[in-house]
Amino acid sequence: MLGESAGAGVVPRGADKKMDAALDALYGEKAGRRRGGLQESAPQVARWLGDIREYFPGPVVRVLQQDAIERLDLGRLLLEPEMLEAVEPDVHLVGVLLSLNSVLPERARETAREVVRRVVREVEERLEQRLRSAVRGALERSARVRRPRRQADVDWRRTVHANLRNYLPERRTVVPERLVGFGRGTQGVRRDVILCVDQSGSMAPSVVYAGIFGAALASVPALRTSLVAFDTAVADLTDRLHDPVEVLFGTQLGGGTDVHRALAYCQGLVSRPSETVVVLVSDLYEGGPREEMLRRAAALVRSGVRLITLLALSDDGAPAYDHENAAALTALGVPVFACTPDRFPDLIAAALEHRDLTPFTS
Repeated sequence: MLGESAGAGVVPRGADKKMDAALDALYGEKAGRRRGGLQESAPQVARWLGDIREYFPGPVVRVLQQDAIERLDLGRLLLEPEMLEAVEPDVHLVGVLLSLNSVLPERARETAREVVRRVVREVEERLEQRLRSAVRGALERSARVRRPRRQADVDWRRTVHANLRNYLPERRTVVPERLVGFGRGTQGVRRDVILCVDQSGSMAPSVVYAGIFGAALASVPALRTSLVAFDTAVADLTDRLHDPVEVLFGTQLGGGTDVHRALAYCQGLVSRPSETVVVLVSDLYEGGPREEMLRRAAALVRSGVRLITLLALSDDGAPAYDHENAAALTALGVPVFACTPDRFPDLIAAALEHRDLTPFTS
């Protein structure tokens, strides 16, 4: 009903007229031309950002902002601190700011950091506690003991499995000759987690979520967490995991992709293969030697490392990815699938327990 192409002789009035103008500035016939749309001046864009926040709900505002970034070069205007203060922060916007990091003027840099902090806090409030709880539970359950002292410590599923030979058909029951339980209170580092994240431009939301999750995992004493970001080079950001904002600003979005080099670096970090989970976050568009990448992945799997490939760690739905490389990794026994941030806590818990990941691939 809104916009020039709607026709039908409807003339919007009042708030509808302003909504119509805001949409037409982005999607109208003149919007994509340099002489129209939002291209004329920064003040006009600031007014437009204010209008869409006034007349549309938050999720719609984020969609409009993302379309403006892609269609109308809004990213160029985000170099101004006044513009940054007017936008609605979200994960996609953080990705844009990280890609502009090297060209941000000094006066806009702190404003950009504050925008990133707001998004990081929002994600942490939604998912961080759940991630920690899932990981701690997985680590406790993975430390098995043969003689559990309390009924609450008995792992009944594994106890039944261990005593199937004692099944009594006439009573339709299993006699638990040996109990299997959950270990409690084991001290020290019990698992190593390596997040290996592709920082090419198409992976921006995944980089944001991986950085936040990496910082949360690093806060669990029983885990030794490493974060490696890569394009055609490799950057180890582990020493920044105390602050997810520092992690994100340590990335360099927009380069090429050399998965082989990244996996080779991660292999050098592995000291306890059977206790190590490597999560490769990449669309697998390999720019380096493909066969070497597959050989490196196979070597990690043979050593006992739990290698998982996430084609995306975001809410964006099915990503574009290299199907041939995905199929080749699957044939090596490497699970390959996309994962939403909401499912990541359960995924990493299952990986730490060496459970089947098939439920996550559907």
